[in-house]
Amino acid sequence: MATIVCLAAKTLHIPRAGGTLWVYLNWALGLRALGCEVIWLEAAEPSTPAEQVLAAVRSLKTRLGRYGLADAVALCSWTGEPLPPDATSECVDLEAACAADLLLNLAYGIPTDVVRRFHRSALVDVDPGLTQIWISEGQLGVAPHDAYFTIGETVGHAGASFPDCGFVWQYTPPVVFLPAWPPVPAAESATAYTTVTNWWGGWELFRGESFSNAKRDGFLPFLDLPRYAPVPLELALSHVGSDLPVLRSRGWRVSDAHDVAGTPWDYQRFIQASRGEFSCAKPAYPRLQTAWISDRTLCYLASGKPVVVEHTGASRFLPDAAGLFRFRTFDEAVRCLRTVADDYERQSGLARALAEEFFDARKVLGRVLDRALR
Repeated sequence: MATIVCLAAKTLHIPRAGGTLWVYLNWALGLRALGCEVIWLEAAEPSTPAEQVLAAVRSLKTRLGRYGLADAVALCSWTGEPLPPDATSECVDLEAACAADLLLNLAYGIPTDVVRRFHRSALVDVDPGLTQIWISEGQLGVAPHDAYFTIGETVGHAGASFPDCGFVWQYTPPVVFLPAWPPVPAAESATAYTTVTNWWGGWELFRGESFSNAKRDGFLPFLDLPRYAPVPLELALSHVGSDLPVLRSRGWRVSDAHDVAGTPWDYQRFIQASRGEFSCAKPAYPRLQTAWISDRTLCYLASGKPVVVEHTGASRFLPDAAGLFRFRTFDEAVRCLRTVADDYERQSGLARALAEEFFDARKVLGRVLDRALR
């Protein structure tokens, strides 16, 4: 009998963010490739009118349909209060979802009364350092789980600059489902190194000190980079607003993320039509030193696209200059881009090899299941 895994996601009310959906799709498709039956669990506010929730569910099911998951959507309440019956009329029954062998909770705030109904449950932290700050500062309530996983290499270690919140964190690499992201040779027209991101973000408060969690602030020290880079740099941004003319005046190509990557298939097309990725990190990640790597970056690597991204901490296995390049300063970023441009074919092969060795969803999730189901 197949293992049934309920994957808790957080995509219901963000219909134009293909990259966000791929965060969870890579997990869901990897689990299914391992022979698991997958239920896709979303949560909704009970105060939201039923017709709005139902419209969001139908939109999500349309996006999941290409991946064979349209009929796998279940719905619970964020607060534990009942949802209107009409809101869940086209979903997998919640009782059936909770009968799964395992809840993999990537949505964090699933209510305790839902989590405890599962035979086994595992929280998966994909925002390392930040998740622990949110919990410790009372910004995020997390139900008790049987296991706690994190993609941050330093989470729970004595030298970390943030608390472990009393949990025993087990490290797992993030995942990419390789069959969905085959290597795609760069076309002659593919000259730009790109990334897809939300431009704005909030501020984090930790132990009385605030710091930025906005991609915009990560890019500010590098605004002049296009003038020195050997390749064009393109940003696919959502809600860039008044910064658009500033970015273009500095040489950045800028597109609307909703237009070029609003669906999961458009997002995939955009990445695979790129020559590589260049991206700065939100300031929180270099500050917290968790060796975080983006799920988006894994999609570039799997596609055979070399990646130049900001350094987020010492890693036990991430390279600094082999398929994946990690920079700390403006001058390092320029050097990395030049190195890749001069050695592109070899770096493309190294990028794919890195994804295959460390981030293959089937390998990684096999190990996660072994630990979570003990």
